[in-house]
Amino acid sequence: MNSQLSTFWNLPADRVLTQVKSTPAGLSSQDAQQHLSEYGANSLKQKQQSNSLTLLLNQFKSPIILILIFAAVLSIFLKDAADAIIILAIVLISGLLGFWQERGATNAVEKLLALVQVKATVLRDGKSQEIPNEEVVPGDIVLLNAGDSIPGDCLILESKDLSVNEAALTGETYPADKLSGVLPAETDLGKRINILYMGTNVISGTGKAVVVHTGKETEFGKVSERLKLRPPETEFEAGLTKFGYFLMEVTLILVVLIFAANVYLKRPVLESFLFSLALAVGLTPQLLPAIVSLNLSRGAKQMAKKQVIVKRLAAIELVGLWNL
Repeated sequence: MNSQLSTFWNLPADRVLTQVKSTPAGLSSQDAQQHLSEYGANSLKQKQQSNSLTLLLNQFKSPIILILIFAAVLSIFLKDAADAIIILAIVLISGLLGFWQERGATNAVEKLLALVQVKATVLRDGKSQEIPNEEVVPGDIVLLNAGDSIPGDCLILESKDLSVNEAALTGETYPADKLSGVLPAETDLGKRINILYMGTNVISGTGKAVVVHTGKETEFGKVSERLKLRPPETEFEAGLTKFGYFLMEVTLILVVLIFAANVYLKRPVLESFLFSLALAVGLTPQLLPAIVSLNLSRGAKQMAKKQVIVKRLAAIELVGLWNL
């Protein structure tokens, strides 16, 4: 990557153009393809292979589901195959229902994102053309107008009344005026008036700039890499998980107490143990996961009629099933 350009706001434009193997007229299609192969796509996250298996397995990590699977195993141990089959069938149907809904929602979102693909205007082969932001590479000369998003970290070559919103990166609510020029190397990020950052957008004016960093090499990309937060757990998921652990504790305590009482009453140890296991199976709410999944799925379908895609079934609770 452009390690030699870790600081480039203190360099003249012609030197930066040389470092990124570009010219004021932009790149040729051949050079752009070579740069794309060298630097990779201009994206903050790499495209992943289908994670259908992971999505399916995630449907069975709830404590209640684990209790039911344990109950099914106990039923097999107690030679009660009918109960085991029923429990496993309920667990499987519940998991497949959630998987089907979330997988379908993910595919729908991907198709929608493809329709609203953000593009940038660049100079290629000596003429301006629009390309997807993902295809912008270091060395591209971008032409900017009001409303455009900045596709990468760029050095300004020309500007006219150029004003940019950098709130997403610097937290500054007022637009920043941008000009071409050379700044000291120690200039703070918020004061680099000759630099445009990925993740910001043009408020007014026009400009021409050369892309120096793309994707994870940008300032915005570095912030994104440091954060990498998991999706927050909803209140519904937290409550369901808490209930599952509570159910496990109650079941375990009751089984141990009943087993101890039977042993204290001098009943056969093996029969007391089997009785406790049978009680554990009886205490598990076999239909609870299926009921939850069916109701959330119904809510997702109602939202779909209102042209709202629900990617995670648990999110339905946040909008209120009662209002559907």
